[in-house]
Amino acid sequence: MYGPYQKEMKIWAKYTDEIQFCCPIWREDRGLLIDEISFPISNTIELKEFNIKSITNIPLAIYYSIINFFIILKTIHSADHLHVRCPGNMALLACFAQIFYPKKIKTVKYAGNWDPKSAQPRSYRLQKWILSNTFLTKNIQVLVYGEWPNQTKNIKPFFTATYCQDEIQKPMSVRAESRTKNNSFSFLFVGTLSSGKQPLYALQLVHELQKKGFKATLKIYGEGSERTTIEEYIKQYQLDEVAFLLGNQSKEIVLKAYQESHFLLLPSKSEGWPKVVAEAMFWGCIPIVTPVSCVPYMLDYGKRGILLTNEIEKDVNCIVSLMNDSEMFTKMSNEAQSWSRKFTTDQFETEISKLLK
Repeated sequence: MYGPYQKEMKIWAKYTDEIQFCCPIWREDRGLLIDEISFPISNTIELKEFNIKSITNIPLAIYYSIINFFIILKTIHSADHLHVRCPGNMALLACFAQIFYPKKIKTVKYAGNWDPKSAQPRSYRLQKWILSNTFLTKNIQVLVYGEWPNQTKNIKPFFTATYCQDEIQKPMSVRAESRTKNNSFSFLFVGTLSSGKQPLYALQLVHELQKKGFKATLKIYGEGSERTTIEEYIKQYQLDEVAFLLGNQSKEIVLKAYQESHFLLLPSKSEGWPKVVAEAMFWGCIPIVTPVSCVPYMLDYGKRGILLTNEIEKDVNCIVSLMNDSEMFTKMSNEAQSWSRKFTTDQFETEISKLLK
């Protein structure tokens, strides 16, 4: 199971008598963050995986969709509580199926971007429309990232968490001040090295800061298809002592990197609730992020971090302005930390227990 989701469902499992999954089963490693299920489940009802990435796939996709739809209907009928993770192909079928069970208690974790104004695939927009429609969808709480205007009563702002209350330490403003005095700044990228996360743009930002005379370094944690492109850029501009590709690392190593870094760079094109942003903020590491999904809300529209424009000159100037203002740096770091520490796994578990009562 996808690692972060496995950890989340482990908390749900504490407040249920029995859990069963209705989903496709992967029988090979697909290069994702996979964890073994660490809580008891009764069984897994297998669905047929499909996609419509090409015209030739459409007939098979229709056939599998019909089969899956009736399997999902039968599964919902036997359950006391339905929990759906959206968005996705199977989730779309579940959105339609749940309409036939208006009295069944339901929750939905919408793990994608809920922003009503964002450009999204039609299937995602359809799922959002069904879930928001109080005539079609009843007895449900839809957990979405961020707070959005003009939402129906089905929609509940929610969050996710990584760290517990016991991990909270004192603010690290002294550490921040000591690093700003010698004009040396450490940057961090944590995530998949894919075109959607734009790790190359993160590297280009740090390169531009180097050109302006700042002692800026970038540690890159993660793997993906863009690794080769990044390696070539480092080689072309001789940035071996500036950028460091460190691959996938343990939670403990990444945590230490958050604690030791000034800034997190995440110029991502799409997010739900970017956990790495909340994690960095938890340790006073200031996020520099594109304004997608609920990110502006997380950063209080620029008070707890920097919102990127994807125009490199503007973005570099904005970063330089903060690097040159140690008082503002410390204030922003402390505000980011104070906000993120409201969202602990302890609080997350309390909210989950309320949903299942």
